[in-house]
Amino acid sequence: MINRLPLEIANILQANKKNPAQFEELIRSGGYLPPEIELMVDAITALSMGKNILLKGPTGAGKTKFAETLSNLFNQPMFSVNCSVDLDAESLLGFKTLAYKDEKQVIEFVPGPVINSMTHGHFLYIDEINMAKPETLPLINGVLDYRRTITNPFTNEVITAKDGFNVIAAINEGYVGTVPLNEALKNRFVVIEVPYIEGEQLKQLIETNTKLKDPRNIELFVKLSSDLINAVNQGKVAEDAASIRALLDACDLSVLIPPKRAILRSVVDKLDEEREREFVKNLADTLF
Repeated sequence: MINRLPLEIANILQANKKNPAQFEELIRSGGYLPPEIELMVDAITALSMGKNILLKGPTGAGKTKFAETLSNLFNQPMFSVNCSVDLDAESLLGFKTLAYKDEKQVIEFVPGPVINSMTHGHFLYIDEINMAKPETLPLINGVLDYRRTITNPFTNEVITAKDGFNVIAAINEGYVGTVPLNEALKNRFVVIEVPYIEGEQLKQLIETNTKLKDPRNIELFVKLSSDLINAVNQGKVAEDAASIRALLDACDLSVLIPPKRAILRSVVDKLDEEREREFVKNLADTLF
C-alpha cells in the first residue's frame, strides 16, 4: 500500500505516524485495497490535517476495512462506536459505577469510546452513523468541529481532544432504520465515496484475504462479483447481493464445499426476495 502512495503523501503519513504508549491492541490490521489510490491519498490528507472523514458507500464495499487500514497506516489505535436506535450518552461517553478505594466505596467514571479517543489523541470510528437517533449525535457536535471539546455530562469536566484525535464515520444510505444526516453534522466531515472493489484489486484481495488459492475459481468469483454489481446498478437485486464481505466468505467456504453451495450460504440466503435469490443462483449456475 505505502509503495503505491505519491512520495509527498508517504512522507506526510510517516510524519504523522504515532508511537502509542497504550491501547496498541486497538491498532487495526490493514488489508483494504482501494479501487483508486486517490481514495487513500485523500483520506490520509484529510486526517493528517486534523479533519474528520465520512466514508459513504454501499454495504460490503469495505468501509470498515478502509478505516482499519487507516488505523494501521498511521499506527494509531482506533476506538469504535456501532450506532443503533439504542445508542445513548453512556454508550458514547461512558458511565458511572461503584468501586472501592482504600476500603471505601466511591463512584468512579468509566470512560467510553469518545472520551477515551479524545483524552489519548486516537482515532474514533463511528459505524453506521445514520442509524443513531437524531437527538443523540448532537451530543458530540463540539467534538467534531474546530473546538474539539465536550463537557462530560456525567462529571461536568470539559475535555479537549489531544493532537491525533480524528473521527472516521461510515454511512449506508437508504437502509431501513437509517435517517438522513442533518446538514450541521454532514458539514463537519470530508466525504469520501467508497465504491465496490472490482477487477484486479478484487482478485488481489481474494488472494491475500481468503483461503482460496485456485486461480480459476478466483477468476470466476471476480466475474460473479462484477455481474452482481451490474445487477445492483440496474436495480435487479439489493446491494446486499454484491457485498464484497459476503463474496470473501463464499471464497473461503468454497475451499471445502462446492462453490455454488458456498454462494448459497454466503450470498443467496441473505436476500429477502425470492426473485433476487433465484437471480443470484442462476448467475452462479452459469459460472460454476
